Amino acid sequence: MGRKAGTLYINPKKFGNLQKPCMKEMMSFLNCLALTQGNDEKCSRQKSLLSACMNAQTGNKRKPWGNINYHLQRLNRGRK
Repeated sequence: MGRKAGTLYINPKKFGNLQKPCMKEMMSFLNCLALTQGNDEKCSRQKSLLSACMNAQTGNKRKPWGNINYHLQRLNRGRK
Protein backbone atom coordinates (compact mmCIF):
# COMPACT_ATOMS: atom_id res chain seq x y z
CA MET A 1 0.00 0.00 0.00
CA GLY A 2 1.13 3.55 -0.56
CA ARG A 3 3.07 5.26 -3.29
CA LYS A 4 6.07 3.78 -5.04
CA ALA A 5 9.39 5.55 -4.55
CA GLY A 6 10.37 7.88 -7.35
CA THR A 7 6.90 8.53 -8.76
CA LEU A 8 5.50 11.96 -9.43
CA TYR A 9 2.86 13.12 -6.96
CA ILE A 10 1.00 16.35 -6.21
CA ASN A 11 -0.43 16.86 -2.75
CA PRO A 12 -4.12 17.79 -3.27
CA LYS A 13 -4.29 19.39 0.19
CA LYS A 14 -2.14 22.26 -1.06
CA PHE A 15 -4.92 23.17 -3.46
CA GLY A 16 -7.65 22.98 -0.81
CA ASN A 17 -8.85 26.54 -1.30
CA LEU A 18 -9.67 25.77 -4.94
CA GLN A 19 -12.30 23.27 -3.77
CA LYS A 20 -13.96 25.58 -1.22
CA PRO A 21 -15.66 28.37 -3.14
CA CYS A 22 -18.39 29.22 -0.58
CA MET A 23 -16.29 28.98 2.57
CA LYS A 24 -16.43 32.73 3.33
CA GLU A 25 -20.23 32.80 3.13
CA MET A 26 -20.58 29.65 5.24
CA MET A 27 -18.27 31.01 7.93
CA SER A 28 -20.21 34.27 8.13
CA PHE A 29 -23.48 32.33 8.44
CA LEU A 30 -22.10 30.04 11.15
CA ASN A 31 -20.70 33.02 13.06
CA CYS A 32 -24.08 34.71 12.92
CA LEU A 33 -25.75 31.55 14.21
CA ALA A 34 -23.27 31.39 17.07
CA LEU A 35 -23.89 35.01 18.00
CA THR A 36 -27.69 34.64 17.94
CA GLN A 37 -27.76 31.27 19.77
CA GLY A 38 -29.00 29.33 16.73
CA ASN A 39 -31.77 31.72 15.66
CA ASP A 40 -31.58 31.60 11.87
CA GLU A 41 -34.36 34.17 11.40
CA LYS A 42 -31.90 36.91 12.40
CA CYS A 43 -29.31 35.59 9.95
CA SER A 44 -31.48 35.70 6.84
CA ARG A 45 -29.01 37.88 4.91
CA GLN A 46 -26.09 35.49 5.47
CA LYS A 47 -28.33 32.52 4.73
CA SER A 48 -29.43 34.02 1.40
CA LEU A 49 -25.81 34.80 0.45
CA LEU A 50 -24.80 31.22 1.21
CA SER A 51 -27.74 29.82 -0.75
CA ALA A 52 -26.92 32.02 -3.75
CA CYS A 53 -23.28 30.93 -3.68
CA MET A 54 -24.21 27.26 -3.43
CA ASN A 55 -26.74 27.54 -6.25
CA ALA A 56 -24.11 29.19 -8.45
CA GLN A 57 -21.74 26.27 -7.82
CA THR A 58 -24.15 23.53 -8.94
CA GLY A 59 -23.24 24.15 -12.59
CA ASN A 60 -19.54 23.52 -11.89
CA LYS A 61 -19.63 19.75 -11.49
CA ARG A 62 -16.30 19.21 -13.23
CA LYS A 63 -13.22 19.34 -11.02
CA PRO A 64 -10.71 21.87 -12.33
CA TRP A 65 -7.72 19.60 -11.63
CA GLY A 66 -9.38 16.29 -12.48
CA ASN A 67 -7.32 13.35 -11.35
CA ILE A 68 -3.90 14.86 -11.91
CA ASN A 69 -1.98 12.21 -10.00
CA TYR A 70 -3.35 9.50 -12.31
CA HIS A 71 -2.12 11.40 -15.37
CA LEU A 72 1.27 12.06 -13.78
CA GLN A 73 1.69 8.33 -13.22
CA ARG A 74 0.79 7.67 -16.85
CA LEU A 75 3.41 10.15 -18.02
CA ASN A 76 5.99 8.57 -15.76
CA ARG A 77 5.29 5.09 -17.20
CA GLY A 78 5.78 6.36 -20.76
CA ARG A 79 9.09 7.97 -19.86
CA LYS A 80 10.70 4.68 -18.72
